[in-house]
Amino acid sequence: MVSRYAQWQPSAASRRFVACVWTRENADGPARSQVIVPDGCVDLIWHDGGAEIVGPDRGPRAVPVRGGVSIAGVRFRPGAARLLLGRVPAREVCDRQVPLRDFFPGRARRLEACLARTESPRAAAAVLDGFAASLLRGYAPDPAVEHAVAALGRPRPVLLPSLADELGLSERQLRRRVTDAVGYGPKTLNGVLRFQRALIWARLDDLGLAEVALRAGYADQAHLTREVRRLAGLTPTRFLGRGRTSQDAGS
Repeated sequence: MVSRYAQWQPSAASRRFVACVWTRENADGPARSQVIVPDGCVDLIWHDGGAEIVGPDRGPRAVPVRGGVSIAGVRFRPGAARLLLGRVPAREVCDRQVPLRDFFPGRARRLEACLARTESPRAAAAVLDGFAASLLRGYAPDPAVEHAVAALGRPRPVLLPSLADELGLSERQLRRRVTDAVGYGPKTLNGVLRFQRALIWARLDDLGLAEVALRAGYADQAHLTREVRRLAGLTPTRFLGRGRTSQDAGS
């Protein structure tokens, strides 16, 4: 079964907090399983007539994919889940895919009514994009979380005590703030973002796995191998060697 994935930039106003808007259109055919790997993000998706929150994953997650089904989504950057979730901590949706109405019934009814009137996945994605932009009114990001996520996303090693001191927080406060905003703690997020960097470097055909490991920030190739197995459920040769992203995995 052929699956077509497309993504593009969100509305200019929300790009600080929203990574992309996307669609996936599955051709007719038998149902299959698709593997999703961690990226530290939270998605709001529309499929089968319902809006759902897809929380951040800590490991590979197999999801059933039916032929002929289309999905539209908007992806919130690591640390920006509160734009969608409000006072609900992101840890409440970690490793979960739940209906939006379970947390926000009124908001879900209004959004789903708009989405039900769309005639294509691209049009549904545009509605989700506009919905995300509408959430910006009154939203104030946590500057400590933004700084921490940026630091944890760099290739160089991050010492949590030093990062906490830099932000004027205790290590416990830093862990709580990051966990509530991202869905898991700084150490887990650091590993997920390093894994995502490896996916980017692996798209360059002239780089061997040892060089990918070095550029992504792993201690060595063995470290890369362990982490890819843990986060993707496959060896680097099978997964990174094909340069697949979290959206393309399993396609």
